[in-house]
Amino acid sequence: MTLEPFRAEIGAVNDLLCAASLLTWDSRTMMPAGGAATRGLQIATLIRAARDRLLGDAMARALDQARRAVEGLPEDHADARAVAQTLAAVAHHARVPAALVEARAALRTQAQAAWTQARETSDYALFAPHLDETVRLARDYADAVGYEAHRYDAMVGLFEPGETARSLADLFAALRAGIAPILDAARGRAPARSDFLARGYAMEGQRAFGLSIAERFGYDLRRGRLDTTVHPFEVSFTREDVRITTRYRPDYLPGSLFGIFHETGHALYEQNVDPAHTRTTLATDLIGLYAVGGTSFGAHESQSRLWENHVARTPTFWANHFPELQAHFPAELADVDADAFYAAVTRAEPGFIRVEADELTYDLHIMLRVELETALMAGDLTVSDLPGAWDETMRRDLDLVVPDARRGVLQDVHWSSGYVGSFPTYTIGNVMAAQLMEAVREDDPGAVAAMERADYAPLADWLRAAVWRHGRRFGRDELLVRATGRALDPAPYLRHLAAKYG
Repeated sequence: MTLEPFRAEIGAVNDLLCAASLLTWDSRTMMPAGGAATRGLQIATLIRAARDRLLGDAMARALDQARRAVEGLPEDHADARAVAQTLAAVAHHARVPAALVEARAALRTQAQAAWTQARETSDYALFAPHLDETVRLARDYADAVGYEAHRYDAMVGLFEPGETARSLADLFAALRAGIAPILDAARGRAPARSDFLARGYAMEGQRAFGLSIAERFGYDLRRGRLDTTVHPFEVSFTREDVRITTRYRPDYLPGSLFGIFHETGHALYEQNVDPAHTRTTLATDLIGLYAVGGTSFGAHESQSRLWENHVARTPTFWANHFPELQAHFPAELADVDADAFYAAVTRAEPGFIRVEADELTYDLHIMLRVELETALMAGDLTVSDLPGAWDETMRRDLDLVVPDARRGVLQDVHWSSGYVGSFPTYTIGNVMAAQLMEAVREDDPGAVAAMERADYAPLADWLRAAVWRHGRRFGRDELLVRATGRALDPAPYLRHLAAKYG
């Protein structure tokens, strides 16, 4: 028996999903606003074609041969895993009506266009009908695939297999209890000066500095590029074409910089998947129908949060790189030194915007969104009541009065993308990042010492061996056990926050 027909079929599915991703990238970066309706249909056609190919007779015959070809191989062998994951995906999609898959895919581009306009004008009413339809389709999807305790479990499982509303509640409770005293201590100190972050920074200088750091981290521009968008994201069309985006604000310098660092972490994961996994199951999310090489969204976020927070939000990083930033903005940063800049970008102060939140309050933003998503999926909260619930939860958790929808319920792209259930993966990524960095310090002190010299190659080498190269071969906790000796554990994350802010 041979695996070649199986590999050819999966390669075709991956090609279709990469083409859909390319159209999605274009819709968020270059497409004129008028193209949204037809672009949504184009993407839906490709997603439907990928799903139909996955469930087709040729795939069934190829899988039958492949199943026999991997008999006797170890359960965690790459080929055995690829076959097992594909069989699971076929069973999953057989439960979901094709019309529902197509409807969800078609809605994304139209909803994103409506969200973009609503965000620009801070007019929630423009987006609400699209969000209402998104939630309705998410409920239908959950009902089709099935769940044990809560509809939300089915949606979370698309992005983070194994997690449920109950498991997330337990994780969030532990984090709330651990973060609260650290945040109280941090807020009790005099706030660091931050006025210089809003001095009118030209986009060209922001881009040049951010991209130079991305390359030092290891981002290969021969296989990537940086573009501008409303909400930063990374997207890959195999490891040979991995693109990142950011947004620029002259009145808030850290926004674009840490956006670039964050998306670079995602890109490093995709660019460093084992080349043998290209166009295979192990570089394709066959359940969610995305061309993604990372084993889960949480694992992917662990890489973005690791490079953003454990590398770029450190005193030594700015001691090494602040002179370069200052060279781009000599007048704006004339009265600022590296220590002052580091203090400003690690200032613990509740704010409205999640992507600009400090490490201590960031997870409170995630918990807010998960609470609201869970209520929407259960039918306990309506889309029309969502802005009021958002504002009330922000007041309760962060003691902030939301001034407008743009800085409140309309700030994230995820719901317009149909990503109901994805928000928990950011906090899981924070927990994983700290766990992995603790393992790096124990396993390879030289990598940490090299970071002090602005040499990030040894850290990248460790992550490539422990995480990146495996693609989707190992599940999240399996990957963590191999790299750190234990499954997901919030203790290293709380130790990291206490050491940095306590």
